[in-house]
Amino acid sequence: MEITGKTRICAIIADPVHHVKTPQGINRLCQEAGKDVAMLAVQVAAADLPDAVRGLRAMQNLAGFVVTVPHKTAVVKLCDELSEDAARMQAVNVVRRRPDGTLFGAILDGKGFVAGLREEGIEPAGLSAYLVGAGGAASAIAHALAEAGVSRLTLANRTKEKSQALRARLADAYPVLPVSLGGRDPQGHDLVINATSLGLKPEDPLPLDVTQLSADQVVAEIIMDPAETPLLKAAKRQGCTVQYGSPMLTNQLKLMAEAMGL
Repeated sequence: MEITGKTRICAIIADPVHHVKTPQGINRLCQEAGKDVAMLAVQVAAADLPDAVRGLRAMQNLAGFVVTVPHKTAVVKLCDELSEDAARMQAVNVVRRRPDGTLFGAILDGKGFVAGLREEGIEPAGLSAYLVGAGGAASAIAHALAEAGVSRLTLANRTKEKSQALRARLADAYPVLPVSLGGRDPQGHDLVINATSLGLKPEDPLPLDVTQLSADQVVAEIIMDPAETPLLKAAKRQGCTVQYGSPMLTNQLKLMAEAMGL
C-alpha cells in the first residue's frame, strides 16, 4: 500500500491506543476493495479531545474517525449532527467528516455486539442479561439487547447515577423491558457482559464477582487485546461459555466504512 497526497485519511482516537484493532481491519477492507484509504491510530487524552477534534475537522482529506475508550460520550457534544441512535444513547463511536467540515456522529457498538453473538450461535432473544458498565459502549449494547428481545436486563456500574440515567433512556425507548440496577453479583442471568475497559491493563480489578459465575452462563467481553481477559479466564475456570471481543469489531468494520463514506 502506497500513501500519497491523494490518499483519503481516517483515524481511530483512544487513550490508551495500543490495544486497538480497527486500523488493521479497515485498511485490509479498503485494500481488498481497491480503495485509496489509510487509517491511523491516534492517542488522545480526555483533556485534549476538543482540540484534537478541532484539528480533525480542519483536515480536508479526512473521511472520518472512529472513537473508542474513553471518548464515546464526550465526543457527542463535539459533533454537529447525530444519528437517531447516537442522540438517544448519547454516545458516538464513528464520525463522518462532510466536505464542509461538519461532523456527523453515529453509534455501531450495539449492532456489532449482537451480530457477533449471533455469529457464534448465541441468540439473545429471550435471555436475561447482566451488563457491567454505563458508558458509550454499554449504552449501545444495552439498547441493542433490548431491540434483540432480551427478557430482562440488569445494569451494574460503579457510578450509580450513570446506571440510573441509562435505565431512564431504556425506559423511554423500550417501556416493556424490565431493567434493574445491580451490584457485582451476576447470578440469575443467562448472559453476562463486561462493557467497560476493565481488563485492558494487567492491574485492573475484575469487573464483577467471578466466584458467582456458573457453567450455564455465557460470559462476553468487548475488549479485544488481550483476547483472553482475566474475566474470560475466570469464566472458563467456572465452566462458562465465553464470547471474545473481536467478533463485535469484525461485524462493525463494514458499517464503520460505510458510515465514514469510504
